[in-house]
Amino acid sequence: MAALGWLTPRRRSATARSVLAGEASAEAARKSTQEVLEREPEFPVPGDERAAAFFDLDNTVMQGAALFHFGRGLYKRKFFDTRELARFAWQQTWFRLAGVEDPEHMQEARDSALSIVQGHRVSELQSIGEEIYDEYMAERIWPGTRALAQAHLDAGQRVWLVTAAPVEIATVIARRLGLTGALGTVAESVDGVYTGKLVGEPLHGPAKAEAVRALALAEGLDLTRCAAYSDSHNDIPMLSLVGHPYAINPDSKLRKHARQMDWRLRDYRTGRKAAKVGIPAAAGVGAVAGGTAAAIALHRKRR
Repeated sequence: MAALGWLTPRRRSATARSVLAGEASAEAARKSTQEVLEREPEFPVPGDERAAAFFDLDNTVMQGAALFHFGRGLYKRKFFDTRELARFAWQQTWFRLAGVEDPEHMQEARDSALSIVQGHRVSELQSIGEEIYDEYMAERIWPGTRALAQAHLDAGQRVWLVTAAPVEIATVIARRLGLTGALGTVAESVDGVYTGKLVGEPLHGPAKAEAVRALALAEGLDLTRCAAYSDSHNDIPMLSLVGHPYAINPDSKLRKHARQMDWRLRDYRTGRKAAKVGIPAAAGVGAVAGGTAAAIALHRKRR
């Protein structure tokens, strides 16, 4: 303080208080940073082979619903007519405005999607899926969520999409992002041609948790060391299953639950988009339930 001797007593006092405030602020910041480091150890943990990450797709990894974007691509390729497009759009609008998954509307949406692909070859849809990804989906991947997935990959962990979207779409997206694989809709096919039926029931809500549980068991994973990411309160069972749950771009119910449970939360939206972005997935438009989903994914992986 000797260097302040030339100042008037009042100015010396004010300067001293400024110095004290600055030192106190720096110390508080240092302590705060240390507390965060102690509370949030390094994650994901590099080299932990018994850990993995599970990502919901719609509005978590990608803006909007994969099924909706897929439908746009199929309409462009004249897979269905304007009347069917209107019906499909109405069903999607219902999910968006109602905010609930009414069983009757879910069944209608499933039937619409299945009727569109009935009679087409699986290989045809797979090839078209690659094109549709480039046309409508690639630019809709959330950079923040992609970075989270990449962090797990960089740590040597496996990363899976767990979604109600068709497995053909989910697999394309997973491959393009360099992920391990995907659990998604499995539509029945005979001799490589879609029959218009599902294998199993929709992968939704608790069924997603059962799929993750079955996959973890088959892969030798420790769920307490795994992470899961989703935007929807419907995925609370899946998020509750793992040791590291994340709410990504959460709906209001998931946001509230995440805060109550002290879960980590990330929101990559801005402005009005934070309330509702894109068209939510018609979650009932197929995927296989629980163990069936995990078994099919593992079977494809090991062939």
